[in-house]
Amino acid sequence: MPAPGFSSSKSERKGDANKQQHQQQQRRDPYEVLGVPRNATEQEIKSAYRRMALKYHPDKNANDPVAADVFKEVTFSYNILSDPDKRRQYDTSGFEAIESDSQELELDLSSLGTVNTMFAALFSKLGVPIKTTVSATVLEEALNGSVIIRSLPLGQSIARKVEKQSAHFYTVEITEMEAQMGVVCRVYSAEKSKFKLLYFEKEENGGLSLALQEDSTKTGRVTSAGMYFLCFPVYRFDQSHSIAIAKDPDAKFFKKLDGFQACEVNELKAGTHVFAVYGDNFFKSVNYTIEVMCAQQFSAEKEKLRDVEAKILTKRAELSKFETEYREVLARFTEMTNKYAQEMQAIDGLLKERNTIHASYTTISPLKRNSSSSKISSPFNGWTKGRRVDYMVFVFQGIPNILKDP
Repeated sequence: MPAPGFSSSKSERKGDANKQQHQQQQRRDPYEVLGVPRNATEQEIKSAYRRMALKYHPDKNANDPVAADVFKEVTFSYNILSDPDKRRQYDTSGFEAIESDSQELELDLSSLGTVNTMFAALFSKLGVPIKTTVSATVLEEALNGSVIIRSLPLGQSIARKVEKQSAHFYTVEITEMEAQMGVVCRVYSAEKSKFKLLYFEKEENGGLSLALQEDSTKTGRVTSAGMYFLCFPVYRFDQSHSIAIAKDPDAKFFKKLDGFQACEVNELKAGTHVFAVYGDNFFKSVNYTIEVMCAQQFSAEKEKLRDVEAKILTKRAELSKFETEYREVLARFTEMTNKYAQEMQAIDGLLKERNTIHASYTTISPLKRNSSSSKISSPFNGWTKGRRVDYMVFVFQGIPNILKDP
């Protein structure tokens, strides 16, 4: 009897394969799902996703299975188009080039129950990367313009406590000169709490839409996050991409810099800007300190950052070229290694066969002599005994004459 959950015949396995293929054929084009053109920018894709995610989020459609399916489809489509590699694979070969089972979904902790939150916290404690998203409630309130915003003077720090899955909003006034010199926003938690640093853009209706998001990371004795608007391209390094491929040592090396991606916003215009700190702990509130400052005091660091990130980009291009060369050499090496093993096996086989033949001469007992072949032919055969005696006497009498000197 087959084990439960496993197909018991080839026909059943074929049926499962056909079903999976049918599901792939039923999927809609991710661009169509999000309502964006195929040449859409990252920002356009992100804005479309947030708009549709808010509309079909389970929190707002608790008893609507159709909305739940649409939300899953929207999330699945965004997971493809928001990842440059997956988007390129889809544009080239469609869904077949994408492993749907490996798609990572971001969790909205505010929509999880206590038990599921405990499981998520446990997995995170064990080292499993858990990606979280900002609560749909927070995003909706920001979009509707119903959030409380506090003024944050440039160059001053504020220390506060934010509840889990909640956000504190701040406005910062920036002059034309400060915008040209660059602006840095940084947040840290001495308690090593998890949080997100958010940057919002104002919509035409007065609401706020999320434009940038940085997750906190451990930095020494604190957790911190920062945004840098330095009037030149600045990059973020998403290490979750490296973790996902860590099982393959070669891929881990060659794809290590794939998570090095340009930030969507590189500079701020003079005027009012909105930042927020979102509590991302599983159970506890977050104590944090936020500060927005002019980058003038970091002029030396700005040039160093620009230089090192340019080198990283160059190295990423070199690494991509090196991977192609490495794969070709590795394939050739594997071919030669297999041939080496085959030739060694053939030589060993021939030597073994030769030794077996040699051993047959020294270790196998000789055949018993045939009685007919062992008989020695004699000139006396057929003679009587008396005749043989007379002949022998004649021979011996003639020997002395033979021995005499001539």
